[in-house]
Amino acid sequence: MENKIQELTDKIYREGVEKGNEEARKLVLEAQAEAKKIVDEAHKEAEQILANARKSADELSENTKSELKLFAGQAVNALKSEITSVVSGSIVDTDVKAFAANKDYLNAFIVALAEKWSVDEPIVISTADAEGLKKYFASKAKAFLDKGVRIEQVNGIKTLFTVSPASGAYKVNFGEEEFMNYFKEFLRPQLVEMLF
Repeated sequence: MENKIQELTDKIYREGVEKGNEEARKLVLEAQAEAKKIVDEAHKEAEQILANARKSADELSENTKSELKLFAGQAVNALKSEITSVVSGSIVDTDVKAFAANKDYLNAFIVALAEKWSVDEPIVISTADAEGLKKYFASKAKAFLDKGVRIEQVNGIKTLFTVSPASGAYKVNFGEEEFMNYFKEFLRPQLVEMLF
């Protein structure tokens, strides 16, 4: 009987141990499966985070390159414009100042302008040096004075001379600044083409 009890105890013990071992193996397998699932999800999440980071970095890089290209283009265009302005300014300033200083050229220009303008209507030319211009017209273009070109003395005008119809409906100023602006605009496209 003692043997039987011993056998029964051993059998119960073995069954308990086997059942415990089987339960432990089952728990270990479940834990390993859960751990593998957690690790796989962590890998997927890490890959997604990495893909998003790469995408953001690529977008930032492209945006930065685009902005740099745009700013570089604007800087080059601004530099070209400034160079053109400086070159046209230096060319025009000297020549226009020389033209304005040379009374013969200036008076010849005014006569040529009066020839074309006074065909349609009598005009008034206002200038600071009216006497000098009248003498020039009297010697070179007396017919215009007889036809209705009037020359008036004006003190303190900034322009070299002003042309207006006898009715006074409008005025056109001709001065160094106006000539400079005109010639700068005239030269600018040609300078841009030559320089760049």
